[in-house]
Amino acid sequence: MFSSPSSSSSSLSLAYFNHHNHHHLSSSYSRTRSPSVRLPARAGVPARAKFDKFADATPGPPVAESQNQQPEEVPEDDEEEEQDSDLPTDLEDAIRQSSRASAAFVSSGGMRAIVELLIPQLQFLDAEGAQAELWSLSRIFLDSFIEETGIERIRAIFPDAGAAALLKYQWKDASFGFSSLSDRKPVQDEDEVVVMIVPDYQMLEYVERIASQLLGDSTCPAVLTVTTTKSLSQIFRPRPLIMWNPRLVSEDVGVGFNVRKLRKYFLSTFTTVYSMRPLPTGAVFRCYPGMWKVFYDDTNRPNRYLLAKEQPSRPDATEIELIFGDVAEESEQPPNLLARAIGMFSSVNRFMKSL
Repeated sequence: MFSSPSSSSSSLSLAYFNHHNHHHLSSSYSRTRSPSVRLPARAGVPARAKFDKFADATPGPPVAESQNQQPEEVPEDDEEEEQDSDLPTDLEDAIRQSSRASAAFVSSGGMRAIVELLIPQLQFLDAEGAQAELWSLSRIFLDSFIEETGIERIRAIFPDAGAAALLKYQWKDASFGFSSLSDRKPVQDEDEVVVMIVPDYQMLEYVERIASQLLGDSTCPAVLTVTTTKSLSQIFRPRPLIMWNPRLVSEDVGVGFNVRKLRKYFLSTFTTVYSMRPLPTGAVFRCYPGMWKVFYDDTNRPNRYLLAKEQPSRPDATEIELIFGDVAEESEQPPNLLARAIGMFSSVNRFMKSL
């Protein structure tokens, strides 16, 4: 299982950052591909087990694992029939899945995308090593996206100037450019795709301004202040924007008028190309161009899931409750199990709903 945010050691340690300090490259847009960043392997994990690796979604006793436990063998002929075969096997697999979904969306002409991995260790960043792990995971996404698309002019925009400067120094071999949301000119004319890494609600004004610029809005203040010899068609050409794990709604302020306005006029213009939300007794999942899927625990096989429903739109809390209710009736599961699942979903992820 992945270590929780409260663990003193992160699944990606700061040794990864120190390692990259020894590399040198003069340009932030180097064409040299950085080495693949991999999370540490976990011993004794059954093959194709699912969300037990993502950190605990709900309190409960850990599953005992034998040191001599053999991986579960999955016959090749039966692999396609597994209902949870779409789900990622671990966190790195989820990151790479999300990069493929983003690449497919951009390649199809999509302009505004959201990638969300709503798991505890990426939601609570106050713990020791949590931010370092988050930046490392974003690096996996960026490198994988470049590999999938072949696009070399990628701009990564980080929440603040300090993080952008530090990571630019540490990732000298990166194939993408670095900026922060508060930079005077965070997007360069030659950038082809922009990825915002964990943009938060405190910087919403900057996020909306950059998004308008990338759509080619000539009235955007950030565009009007640019002096350049390039033609207007070059400056105002639309370019894709991907928001990776955005935090544009604060749980502290509640769901008021401003939040509803944000969702209606801004977030509604984005397509959620990847969403992975473990629940105490299941998961909600979407990987573009696939449909939204709701899974529930396979009680006969630990760490495996069965497909409860798939639909073209994101299921809200009420729909999920109804889906789990139908499953509970059919399987005769105790009603308190459903209550626990829905309660956890509503309390922990209330502010993320409908992003």
